[in-house]
Amino acid sequence: MAESIQWKIKRFNELSLQELYSVLQLRSLVFVVEQNCVYQDMDGKDEEALHLLGELDGKIVAYARLFKAGDYFDYASIGRVIVHPDARDKKFGHDMMQQAIEGIKIHFNESNITISAQLYLKKFYESHNFVQTSEMYLEDDIPHIEMKREC
Repeated sequence: MAESIQWKIKRFNELSLQELYSVLQLRSLVFVVEQNCVYQDMDGKDEEALHLLGELDGKIVAYARLFKAGDYFDYASIGRVIVHPDARDKKFGHDMMQQAIEGIKIHFNESNITISAQLYLKKFYESHNFVQTSEMYLEDDIPHIEMKREC
């Protein structure tokens, strides 16, 4: 039987202290430690975002931030897309992208989305109908590309 992940979307002030701690711990584990990248993760944008949480057995294993148009890019956007290393074999990333896209439609009434994608994930995002719209650029010394999904 496949494991079932529970999805929630919350505003910053609706996150419990435990949820916030778990999110920051997960982001630090992957974006700072695993990717060996020293950068300021807490960028002051968490308060503006909706937070998509994927919980399995009481533990947050997937996460993304959702922004309305104009908060980050001209279009609505998805950022800090992450799946815990121990859960990557379960393909939760695809479910999370569907939840994020649907969350933007429901909460912001938007269907056009921009992301700043790590280059190595280009095919993953293309499978969700994103197309590359920029040349490669470095963000925190990691190759990225801008991608858009227009509906």
